[in-house]
Amino acid sequence: MADGTGDEGNGAAAGDAMRDAANRARDSFSEHVLDPARRAGEAMRASGQKVADGSATIGLKIIEQAEQNSHEAFQAMREAAQAKDLSDVMRIQGEYLREQGQRSLAQAREIGDLIARFGRDAVAPLRPGGTGVSDG
Repeated sequence: MADGTGDEGNGAAAGDAMRDAANRARDSFSEHVLDPARRAGEAMRASGQKVADGSATIGLKIIEQAEQNSHEAFQAMREAAQAKDLSDVMRIQGEYLREQGQRSLAQAREIGDLIARFGRDAVAPLRPGGTGVSDG
């Protein structure tokens, strides 16, 4: 082995082994660090979008409810303006207050249900295997 070919063969093998080890390390890093980080980022984006969508829907629902409440209030005022006596005005006002109380409870329940559903939808992409699809 005076010509040194044996040493060159060992050097090439060592280089190949180092290259293989580096490739395995890169693949492992990608699999265990980069890919999960990428999936987490995508899940956070999906969750953020669901929060934004839910907020817009809730805002519109609140506006619809305010519009309905205003309509009902003006309707009660029209009726009261046409009342024949004070007892009629008191009856109209009592009916309006009772109905508005029931309406307020129903509206609060509806907003609460929306918030709960949107909350579940927003965290679904963050859960392992989360699809982001709501039951309700």
